Amino acid sequence: MTSELFAGTYARGGAAEAVTTDAWVRAMVDTEAALAAACVVEGLIAPEAGQAILAALRQGPLDLDKISASAGDNATPVIALVAQLRDRVGERYAEAVHLGATSQDILDTAMMLVASRASAPILADLRAAAAAAVRLATAHRQTPMLGRTLMQAALPTSFGLVAVGWLEGLRRATAELERVRATELAAQMGGPVGARSPQVAARVAATLGLSEPLLPWHTERTRVAALAAALGAVAGTGAKIARDVTLHAQSEVGELREGAAAGRGGSSAMSHKRNPVAAVSVIACARRVPGLVATIFAAMEQEQQRAAGAWQAEWGTLGELLELTGSAAAWLADLLAGLEVDTERMRANLQAPAAGGGAATADQAAALAAAVELVDRALAREVP
Repeated sequence: MTSELFAGTYARGGAAEAVTTDAWVRAMVDTEAALAAACVVEGLIAPEAGQAILAALRQGPLDLDKISASAGDNATPVIALVAQLRDRVGERYAEAVHLGATSQDILDTAMMLVASRASAPILADLRAAAAAAVRLATAHRQTPMLGRTLMQAALPTSFGLVAVGWLEGLRRATAELERVRATELAAQMGGPVGARSPQVAARVAATLGLSEPLLPWHTERTRVAALAAALGAVAGTGAKIARDVTLHAQSEVGELREGAAAGRGGSSAMSHKRNPVAAVSVIACARRVPGLVATIFAAMEQEQQRAAGAWQAEWGTLGELLELTGSAAAWLADLLAGLEVDTERMRANLQAPAAGGGAATADQAAALAAAVELVDRALAREVP
């Protein structure tokens, strides 16, 4: 979990709350409850045993210190969690707790549940950022500005086209995360070696709002990799937009500014500065993401029916990925909602000697006309 000192940058938005220790334990408890209910329906445990387990889960918080200590001793927090539940239900129903499941079943399902819960605020922030991009594109569909390629002056374009370019990236990244959330976040109830009847997994998935897997996926980790890749694309999309803003906000360019939120953007040494804090924060979060995505992909090599180390490497990595991507998305929504566009500075830069001194050419006119046409084409999708 992010240190409180840096939480303002790295743990912004609702995703951070969905990956705390409490959130992980809540997801494991919810999984055990769903398992007990499924076992009752399938006739594997008596209804009164299921009721006793649910009552034990409602008794109050579990001892997190014991669970955390056991996680180090056993390479999984599930053993201590199950032991506490069995103590609560008593000897009569103890064997009905966690019936037929393995620690990985509980942790994998909890991990998918954590990811589902954390991705909801990420998606909300991405949609807010996209809506802000639509507003910018609509307002500036014909605002001329200098296009730049390889960091050098190129042909004219419109700021509206820049904004719909951002929008397209946001749409595609959002759609992929939505797809992963809807289809790849599956329950796991394969038992010790992945040979358990699928009915229990189907019922657990339905109860928790997760996908039903065709087969157990204990060491087949494409689902986790798909989630990591989708989060990486979200972070990368945000970083591209934020980098554009930092470049256009340079003093020498001055075409964009972040909204002047109270107390934000100051410098400890130069009082005249107004730093692009939201953009910087998006980039700072996104810069840490590729290494985490690579770790998840490296962990796909898993031995036989249960991995020795690679699976365990996923838990903290995925939590960081969700937290950082969520923070980047929250900062991005903030950035685009308050972005200020200096149209006069854009026109002035277009007239500068480096841009050709303002001499209009047929190529320049055609480029600007094409930019407006592309903006209109993109915005047509926004009409209900």
